[in-house]
Amino acid sequence: MAAPIPLRRDYDGPALRALAKASKDARQTRRLLALAVIYDGGSRRKAATTGGVGLQVIRDWVLRFNAEGPSGLLDRKAPGASRRLNEEHRRALAALVESGPIPAIHGVVRWRRKDLVQWLREAFGLVVGETTLGRELRAMGFRRLTARPRHHAQNEHALEAFKKTSPRSWQRSGRSCQPVPR
Repeated sequence: MAAPIPLRRDYDGPALRALAKASKDARQTRRLLALAVIYDGGSRRKAATTGGVGLQVIRDWVLRFNAEGPSGLLDRKAPGASRRLNEEHRRALAALVESGPIPAIHGVVRWRRKDLVQWLREAFGLVVGETTLGRELRAMGFRRLTARPRHHAQNEHALEAFKKTSPRSWQRSGRSCQPVPR
């Protein structure tokens, strides 16, 4: 069995307990108390029991504590996945969306996310999902706008004749509607 990794010499058990008492983060407190057991001469197994974790996790805590001190025992935000589109891709996509599709070339009369995903695949070899592309477009300041459909043979003047109108001279009073005298 390999020798355990030694802890830093600039701290001791009582100092870690004092830091744990002052800490507002419960997880950091638990980690500090587990390492205090090691400083007091306890085994790594006892420290793991105190921290409620396994030996490998205790080793990870020791490495983080040795490298960064007590602040190394705070939880960190996970880095997450890297972005699929870089600045070059975003600039090209923004230029394409702003210029609009050319039906003879692109085969569409308006851009859909599906069409833009296909364009990214052909132009850059990127495989991006429609949802991801929508999120990227929204972050770039684009919004989904759709014109209200209108029949090509619609007559503006004929519409006026069929509009429903409600007389403004009617007012609700009690249980029945009665005309208001003019």
